[in-house]
Amino acid sequence: MGSKDRVLELLELNKEEYISGELMADKLGLSRNAVWKAIKELRKQGYVIEASSKKGYHLGTSNDIISEFGILSELSKLSGSAEFSGKIYIHESVDSTNRLAKELAIAGAPDKTVIIARNQTLGKGRRDHQFFSPEGGVYMSIILSPDMLPAVEPDVVTALAGVAVCDSIFSLCGINPRIKPVNDLFVDDKKICGILTESGTEYDTGTVQWIVIGIGINFDSDISKFPKELKNIAGSVFKPGKAAITKNELIAAIINNIISLSHSGKKEVLKAYNDRLLLL
Repeated sequence: MGSKDRVLELLELNKEEYISGELMADKLGLSRNAVWKAIKELRKQGYVIEASSKKGYHLGTSNDIISEFGILSELSKLSGSAEFSGKIYIHESVDSTNRLAKELAIAGAPDKTVIIARNQTLGKGRRDHQFFSPEGGVYMSIILSPDMLPAVEPDVVTALAGVAVCDSIFSLCGINPRIKPVNDLFVDDKKICGILTESGTEYDTGTVQWIVIGIGINFDSDISKFPKELKNIAGSVFKPGKAAITKNELIAAIINNIISLSHSGKKEVLKAYNDRLLLL
């Protein structure tokens, strides 16, 4: 881990308070000059880092840059949080987080590996439908072992993911999405999230070896820039620049809820899913 990443991690872990350059240097085993250079580089990347000659440095509350350290920091704050032992990979842009997740799963990536992108160029939904994935969204895939799930039926796993996303959004900001069977989430009759569940199976035995859950959320997306055919059906959790929470907070909550729900029984998951269904 480079100096810049170590400084960012320390800032993320101390978001509620200022931390002096001297203390940062001491904790990280760096020179004051190295800390200053790391702060400068982080600012170039878009991080808002407030500085006070008396107090030190502080990660501004306006930051909404998806980062591994930001997600891990939010995970550590969650009450009764599930144990997270996976790896997190973050990309600026990919064709599909599910495709990358499947490649990693085939290569033997561990359970709970998470792939996140700030945008996708070839995002897809069920039956190869396109999922428009511009900046402003949350696009993530998580690899799960069948052993940790209440069932491996596709609809049950997709239901688990839908409940996890609904609960995360509701607990963080009081917005209550509803699920349109089987994999779409709606707020005020507008689609704000799509879920795609895929798996790898051993051909000879039919044994499911891994499952990938892909989740795409219009977080604070500018719907006016969506393709014409989507403008009337797509919605966003927040308006652009008006988010009440950060993407890191939402991602952490979703990871935590997926892991927590995976320990539930099949009946419990399906009941929670049915309770959140969109009434047509």
